Amino acid sequence: MISTVAYHVVIPFLTVTKKGQLFFLFFYIDYLEKIINSILKAIESESVAMRNPFALSFEDIRFRALNIRRNICRMNCRAKGGHTGADMSETDILASLYFNLLRYEINPIRWQDRFILSKGHGVGGWYCCLVEAGLIPEAELETYLKDDSRLAGHPIRQKLPELVTVSTGALGHGLPIGVGLALAEKKQKRDGRVFVLTGDGEMDEGSNWEAALSGAQFQLDNLYLIIDKNRLQLGDFTKNIINLDPLDEKWRSFGWEVAVTNGNDPKLLIETIESLFEMKGKPKVILANTIKGRGVSFMENKPAWHHKYPSPEELEQALKELDHV
Repeated sequence: MISTVAYHVVIPFLTVTKKGQLFFLFFYIDYLEKIINSILKAIESESVAMRNPFALSFEDIRFRALNIRRNICRMNCRAKGGHTGADMSETDILASLYFNLLRYEINPIRWQDRFILSKGHGVGGWYCCLVEAGLIPEAELETYLKDDSRLAGHPIRQKLPELVTVSTGALGHGLPIGVGLALAEKKQKRDGRVFVLTGDGEMDEGSNWEAALSGAQFQLDNLYLIIDKNRLQLGDFTKNIINLDPLDEKWRSFGWEVAVTNGNDPKLLIETIESLFEMKGKPKVILANTIKGRGVSFMENKPAWHHKYPSPEELEQALKELDHV
């Protein structure tokens, strides 16, 4: 920044005065004033703590989550694709983050906290959350999974650079990157928090446990890993593929602060995460117990709904159930 000012202001100023063209002096003084003011504004904007632009009540967040679930069902039915079960289980987590916990600004979009959707296959739920927050237009959901759409089957930073922190899809990448971002915040003496959302089946990936070691080593107390523990992955229950329990004890043994809560209850989830804010010296992991397909009876706890979309008849039934939750 200083070198930029020197190049654009000091050098031209010296050149002008050397030539005796003093009538340009006032122009460069004015130019210098504008540069300095822009720098001061940038410093001021970075130093002022942001807040969540909504800060909704628990009840309002539940209402938003219902809207998100309705859009998930409509969108996946229309697209004839998506991971409906995973979208539905994470909905309350996403709503709690975007409507209460994350600190950011909308106009223009700027982030004090960062969010990584490591379980990239749950991107449909995330898109619907962004619609609910007014960050993308609802009409764009009609382009989901279509050629050249911004709304691809996994989050792609090049398509939504202001919203996607990092492209994900291959599981096990979000937490290692989150460790790096949280460490960068510490190195730069900034106050940003980093939230990473994974699935519980994603814990089969060894890269998560390497990242866990690093997070504890660097005492990244600004790092929050939320595990969407819906107990299902691919075509079966996680215990039948790789039994992860006792997952809480595993994370404690890696030096993390561990909390267990109901991930489908915004009140309990938010209160749990807020209780961790003042705990220093350790990264935090929240085991958020959820129900895959949450909100629609014929989807809940059914392995088949990991990568399944509702038919028009199933959509009608799902919307009826969501209208009476």
